[in-house]
Amino acid sequence: MLAIIAEIRTHTGVEHRQAVLDAFQKITPTVLAEDGCHGYETLIDHLPALEMQTQDQNLIVMLEKWHSTAQLEAHMQTAHMQQHFEATKAHVVDVKIRVLENGV
Repeated sequence: MLAIIAEIRTHTGVEHRQAVLDAFQKITPTVLAEDGCHGYETLIDHLPALEMQTQDQNLIVMLEKWHSTAQLEAHMQTAHMQQHFEATKAHVVDVKIRVLENGV
């Protein structure tokens, strides 16, 4: 099982972050129905902030679980993901993706 952490940095302004969040809300049921997807969650900073917490109002974190790299790669090529990338590109500055596996 793979755990994917995607850090999506949006342009400054609540409208950019909200546009990306809305786009993820739209595609989440479709992604969860894909073969090999065991989790697809959109996360933002908790408010009010805790003293130990780092905050970034322009950051969205996707936490995903995929059975295999082949299924993850197939997911990235689906029509709904290509449409998602096109719909959000004006709002996104940068994306960093970590693909992790159990280390124990």
